[in-house]
Amino acid sequence: MIYTLALAWLGLASQVSGACPRALLQEATAAYVSAQTSGKPLLLPLAPNSTYFENDVSLSISKGVLSTSLHIDINRSLHDTTECSTFTELTAATNKRPYVIHTRMLFSTADASSGSGSAEKLTINTIQSVITDEGDWVFNATGHLYWSSLERWDVIPAGKRDTRTTIKAAADAYLDSWGDSSVKVPYGASCARLEGGAYTGTKTTTTNTCKMPQFPLPFKIANRRYVVDEEVGAVDVFNDFPFIDKVRPEGTPSSNLLRVEGGGIRYVHELTVCSTKGCGR
Repeated sequence: MIYTLALAWLGLASQVSGACPRALLQEATAAYVSAQTSGKPLLLPLAPNSTYFENDVSLSISKGVLSTSLHIDINRSLHDTTECSTFTELTAATNKRPYVIHTRMLFSTADASSGSGSAEKLTINTIQSVITDEGDWVFNATGHLYWSSLERWDVIPAGKRDTRTTIKAAADAYLDSWGDSSVKVPYGASCARLEGGAYTGTKTTTTNTCKMPQFPLPFKIANRRYVVDEEVGAVDVFNDFPFIDKVRPEGTPSSNLLRVEGGGIRYVHELTVCSTKGCGR
């Protein structure tokens, strides 16, 4: 099933036209937040053949969480102008049913002709969401909201930004180190990880508390899908997290959001879906 989905996503990626304007991507993520707040997915510029996935399962968008109105306490988005994609993190801690959601959207561009000429527009090819709630790995939306709201994800000045390659490589090294402790991860002098609602930086903000231990072998984070935003020095990686879920040892839906500053990892946000409460652990 995972292999089939991976092939489907590769096909969708081939439909994306490549680079697109940041302003249009920002409009799209604003529309996504509005759609989730109102529970009205048709507010989005969906392509006629667009697809919708929740936790690696394809379903009708009318039956998904996106069709449910949520009270969103905080949100942040990445805009990947190179791959014409976006990422949004939503924390709905004060919603009647709390959620923390990571969503990536893939777009195509087209000319929208009008009487005064033509303008570029975006349409959504696919929406993929990692949706966590009660019972998922160390889920605590209240904790997620509190710690996330204390972090700084400001736009990085142009002269201090890391390259796309550096940002992506930092994320890959971080994930690779889970299966190989010899991998050198570029942690910043200060680094904190928000895992579900658990935060590693509760006692100090000036040291690296992000380092992960090596998991039992064999261990490899597969099916990685990236959204990179150089302006905020961040990358999100959708992936299949093996081992953690006893029901799905081959991999369960997961997402890792990283902020990189001056070549070093500053923040990590991780969401992991569990088939049974607490992934059976």
